[in-house]
Order: sequence, then structure tokens, then C-alpha cells
Amino acid sequence: MASHQELCRLSATDAVALLRRRQVSPIELLDAAAARIEEVEPRVNALPIRFLDAARDVAKRFPPPGADPNRPGWLAGLPIAVKDYNDVGGQLTTFGSPIFADNVATADDITVATMRASGGIPIAKSNVPEFAGAHTFNPVWGTTRNPWNLGRSAGGSSGGAAAALAAGEVWLANGSCLGGSLRIPASFCGVVGLRPSPGVVPRGRGLPAFDHLWVEGPMARNVQDLALFLDAQSFPSAQDPLSRAIPGVSYVEALRQTGAPKRIGFSPDLGLMRIDPEVAALCRAGAARFAELGAEVEEAAPDFSGAIDAFQTLRALMIAEVHGALLARERPRIAPEIVWNIEKGLNLTTDEILRAQRCRAALYHRVADFFETFDILACPTVAVPPFPVEQRWPTEIGGEKLTTYIDWMFLTFVVTLTACPALSLPCGLTRDGLPVGLQLIGRPRGEAALLGAAHLLEQVLGLAGDVPRDPGT
Repeated sequence: MASHQELCRLSATDAVALLRRRQVSPIELLDAAAARIEEVEPRVNALPIRFLDAARDVAKRFPPPGADPNRPGWLAGLPIAVKDYNDVGGQLTTFGSPIFADNVATADDITVATMRASGGIPIAKSNVPEFAGAHTFNPVWGTTRNPWNLGRSAGGSSGGAAAALAAGEVWLANGSCLGGSLRIPASFCGVVGLRPSPGVVPRGRGLPAFDHLWVEGPMARNVQDLALFLDAQSFPSAQDPLSRAIPGVSYVEALRQTGAPKRIGFSPDLGLMRIDPEVAALCRAGAARFAELGAEVEEAAPDFSGAIDAFQTLRALMIAEVHGALLARERPRIAPEIVWNIEKGLNLTTDEILRAQRCRAALYHRVADFFETFDILACPTVAVPPFPVEQRWPTEIGGEKLTTYIDWMFLTFVVTLTACPALSLPCGLTRDGLPVGLQLIGRPRGEAALLGAAHLLEQVLGLAGDVPRDPGT
């Protein structure tokens, strides 16, 4: 029998193949994950809510009646981690907030139910920032640390998910994204995170039904695993008015069918703000390697002017819609950054909202025009490398002072406005040995082509084997 270390180092694709052939059981993988969690959790703090006994009960009875092993993305009993913004029936959902520290979900939300129907077995909840943010710390569970360097941030808000993957605690972990919460932690932890187009992965009742900013999506250690998990997460649901039908060809199969992109546009900063020079150099070098696949790579990007202010406005509006009712009764127990964001949303004028919506519409059309001649837009995922874990957020980049706690996330959140699929792919390490991600953005509703291009570049870069890793100091 393989050791738990050997099982935890398997890719999700290989682990699922063994499960399908009955060469390993869900219980064996669950026990391997439990042993790995015991080894690394005190240092990383990625999975603070664990329900291994409940997961074992599910694993012993797997597969459940009516399960469909022919469903695209069938995970065959693979243990997975679920973000602590999602409901798992009978388990805590705290959102990282003391207000919800004792909140037990009565049922799975739609996102979790879809993953469970696809053969995934939730075993733990991954740590998050309080309500929203891109550095994972909160007053309920504390701080998640980066497995590459425990003194650095794992990013957020899917920081616990990314850290758990990088440390080998689970094979797949779900996440969600408003302004970069799947891509930023993927970049910081040397894994892969995809923000799908709105509607690809169904969302539950806790979010505004017609919102296009917040999406659910997959995180994994490599692109093939990412495609497998996207297949597992993608299923139409009447609970989500944006939900759409699954594609005729699975995302895993699309990896084998998609050819190399022909034309890549690269920008180090999308023409908006300064970024760390080392990050820029690593990402430029990573994007340039598309040339080895026969692609033409050139400096080009759509015009993103006005996008920073537009996102700040639309994000604040959504935060106020979701959390505004809490402010009057729970203000002392809400983080100051979230209080600021709620108040910003509550105080927006009609002119500010209309200006943001017009800016977003114009940006979308400029991006659509760009993709008439380019296959991929590439840029850094994050403007800075992983920062010290004690910092709440970066306050400057290259000597340029930042004004809000989300300014440093601009490279991901302006892309959110476009509704295009976008992923972060590891492209190199800083001189300090910290991961840097290259953000690859595809055409609207172009998940399959984007995953195919990322899969080919991943093979050229040869970095997928860098995780999992033992947490370093």
C-alpha cells in the first residue's frame, strides 16, 4: 500500500483514475489527507474547520444511490476542501467573522451540492478573510500562512484553499472570486486558480442573483486537474439565473483538442499603475515562452482607463447589498476595512453608479474588439510578490502610495469587470524563492481555449511539479 505522502503527492487526475479503477478507495485517500493535515496544519492553518468523521461516513457508503459515474468531472470519491464562504450541511460557515462563529449550515449550498453530485467528498473548510479581502486572516481562526514561506501571506480570499493545495493537504479545493480571490492566492502559493465566466459554476442564495462580479470556481495544482474540477463544478441550476448549460465537450477533453494560440498580447501593468519590477520581469519572460509554441507575442492590451474607479464603485455597491444590514447592529464586530466598504456602497450617488456602469460597458466592448485579433491577454496576476504575513495589506508599490486596502489587487479586479475567464499560472520564483503567477485572460465564454493555452504553456514552463511542498520557514 502506498504511503500517505505518496498518495498526497498524486495529482487529482491520477488520484481519480485510481479511484475509478478501484485501485484505491475514498477511505484510503481520506486517511492520507487526514495524516497530511495533522502534519502541516499547526504551521499553515489552511483548514481550520475539519469534519473528517462525517466525511468517513460518506466515504464508507460511496457511491450514493443515483450517482452517475459518467458525469463529466466525476471525482469518484475524491476528498476536497470547501471555502468557508460556502455552506456544507451540518458544518460551520463562519465567513471568518465573529458574528457567524457559531453558524451551522442546515444544508449544502448549490455550489457544494454540485461538487458532491460530481463525486467529491468535502472533508474540511478552508480559511478566508473576514467577509472579503486578499490576505487570509480573521478573528475567528487566525492567519493562514504561505507554505513556501511561513512568514508570507497566502493571499485571499481563497487563501486557505490555495495553501492547502500547495501543502498537499487536499487534491482539489473550491474558491470564489470578486476581485481576484481565486487568482491572487494561486499566484502567491504556486498553484492554479481559474475565474470562470459568470454562470459557468452555479451560485447559491447568499449572493445577489443577477450579480456578474462574484463567481465560484476551481483551484488545483495543475491545469489538467483544474479542467477536471471545472467539469465537476459546472452544471446548470435553476437556483442561479445566470447558470448556463454545460459544453458539449468536457473541459478535460478540450485540453486534448485545443491547439496552440497564435497571437498573445502582453502588458506588465495594463497601463494603470506601477508594479514590482521583479514581478514584471518574471511575467514578461513567462509570456514570451508562448513563442516556443509558435505564437506571436507582442506588447498589447485593451484600454483599461477608468476601470479602477469603476470596480471600486461596483464592488462597494455589492458589499453594501450583501452586508449592509449587518452594519447597524454589528458594527463593532466588523473589520474596519469592511465597514469602510459597506459605507462607501451605502453612500454612493446615482451619478457614481451610472458612471461605473457606463465605464464597464465601454471596457467590455474594447476587450471584445481586442480578442478579434488576439487569442490571449497576458499580464502579471499580482503587482507584488507575497508580502509579510503581519501586514494587513500592501500600502505602496514601487514607492507609489496606495489609497485603499484593495488598490494592490488592481490587475485582477479590472479583469473581473470584463466577465472574461482568467486564470493564474505559476511562471517563476523571485530571488527570495516566492512564487509569481502569470494571469492569462481568454475571450468571453472562452474557458476551453484558455485552459488549453495554459496547459501548453505549463508544459513549456515545467513548474507544475513544484507543489505540493513541505511548509518552509
